[in-house]
Amino acid sequence: MSFDILKSFRQLSTAFGPSGREQDIIETLTELTADTVHDIGAWEHHTDAMNNLIYHRPGTGKTVLLAAHMDSIGVVVTHIDKEGFARFAQVGGLMIGDLIDRRVRFQNGTRGVISFEEKTPYTKLGFDNLFLDIGAASKEQAEQSIQVGDFAVFDGEPFQQGDILCGPYLDNRIGCLTLIGVMAQLAKKEYDTDLYVAFTAQEEVGLRGAQTAAFAIQPDYAIAVDVTDTGDMPERKYPMAVKLGAGPAVKIMDRSVICDQSVKQALYAAAEQEHIPVQREIMEFGGTDTGVIQRAAGGVRAGAVSIPTRYIHSPSEMANVRDIEHAIQLIASVICRGWKD
Repeated sequence: MSFDILKSFRQLSTAFGPSGREQDIIETLTELTADTVHDIGAWEHHTDAMNNLIYHRPGTGKTVLLAAHMDSIGVVVTHIDKEGFARFAQVGGLMIGDLIDRRVRFQNGTRGVISFEEKTPYTKLGFDNLFLDIGAASKEQAEQSIQVGDFAVFDGEPFQQGDILCGPYLDNRIGCLTLIGVMAQLAKKEYDTDLYVAFTAQEEVGLRGAQTAAFAIQPDYAIAVDVTDTGDMPERKYPMAVKLGAGPAVKIMDRSVICDQSVKQALYAAAEQEHIPVQREIMEFGGTDTGVIQRAAGGVRAGAVSIPTRYIHSPSEMANVRDIEHAIQLIASVICRGWKD
């Protein structure tokens, strides 16, 4: 690859950007894209009213949208009690087991720990039994650092071990990194696609940014890039034909979408021609930006490329760097091959 995936991911994963608060990640993405994409001057870019960051390289061929959401899950402070402990609500989907004694970070740099009311049996814990501790001795002291309405995100350092990348917010900063890699590869190639790349906002709270971006662009074709669960762990509850290290997954369907046949076939054909390993993904729960992109305006031929990832929505998500590299190669190849009705 032309850039260091771990270094670039560390830069993206530590940028503050929960749903609805994407300004820091927008700035980080803009800087990383400018440093990585050699022909960035050929791309127009803007941020729309929903805080989607959209790049456009004009072409004479079909209009194609590549999308990856840049927002992350998090928590938002709802109340601070007289002892200085904060209660919070979810921003996106969280599981209680992923929160106990986890560190979080606010935009202003304040850090804290999420814990639970110990008199409640662990098996009966609900989100109402959790609290956020920043070490304050009183409400007044806590309010010097945080306020009701402040957002916080997981605080953790990513690492790479062999081909394995682990850390918070692979979902979906790794999708964003994939699209930056695609843009960088395309700088060395010729293609006539009228290409848009959208880093979308507020996916984790209802696919909101992708809906407005796709409606504004009204592409002929679209590919969303996100993570997907895997079926390669012990006693997996849902059987799934996806595992780490076996290549990116071409989505067939999930709860939000049945992917367009022509987009799937274009991805399969590119994988075969370029000898890129791919997997087939059916996810029985959840959804991605693909669902709302497909339904935008008069409809879009939409598909998705997914990065197999374990422990999604936890502070320690895990993926394989080779799957990311192959996803970049696959999508760049599809763009260069062009599109036919």
